Amino acid sequence: MKIAIISDIHGNLDALNSVLKDIKSENCSKIFCLGDIVLAGPEPVKTLEKIKELVKSDNFKIIQGNTDKMLSEFSFDTYNKIINTNAIMGSAYLADSKILNDSDKEFLKNLKEKEEINLFGIKILLVHGSPRKNDENIYPDMPINVVEEIIKDTDANIIFCGHTHMPCGYQTNTEQTVVNVGSIGRPFSESPDSCYVIMDINEENSSFTVKHKFVKYNVEIASEKIKKRGFEGADKLAKMLLHATSRYPE
Repeated sequence: MKIAIISDIHGNLDALNSVLKDIKSENCSKIFCLGDIVLAGPEPVKTLEKIKELVKSDNFKIIQGNTDKMLSEFSFDTYNKIINTNAIMGSAYLADSKILNDSDKEFLKNLKEKEEINLFGIKILLVHGSPRKNDENIYPDMPINVVEEIIKDTDANIIFCGHTHMPCGYQTNTEQTVVNVGSIGRPFSESPDSCYVIMDINEENSSFTVKHKFVKYNVEIASEKIKKRGFEGADKLAKMLLHATSRYPE
């Protein structure tokens, strides 16, 4: 059985559609999504509509990302905190909160924070940031003892996370696997290609392999779409889709 794990779509419907097409070509039976569906992207509403369609299938599971939670609980206190840290992301937060309706925000609010799934004796834990916090970073090249501290209260065989937009993976001394699946909609890398993960399970002996896969999409069109949204800093976010020089726009 093949399972696709996706994360951090950030309103990029063009990227999502290209990845879904690739997932179909890989004959994946299930899709697990780790959240961050809409914030600071080209087409937040259309992207959320697509996710709502996918959720109708039993083969699609989704949890809540930190920005999903933020948007579902919009407040000017949160807006002011974000503005003080990064004005562009604050502007995107306000703009998205205005175009999402109450039903959209309720959908985001009701997503689970994490989920454990047992398949063929394999315990799979889905989180957005880490098992401890939805905004905790699991980066590439972290000391293994730090990763082990982050997951110490879990007994999952494999933990999938996102949030950093940076794909990586770890095998711990406790024989647990930790995989950051990267980002579909806002990859933090020099390459603009979307990234997701395919988990291939051997049903006979409950073993599995994991690989990151990169998918090209029409990033120029997506970049133009976000630029046309017109909120402060949208042009800089548009440039980041083409070439990310930092995690957040400056």
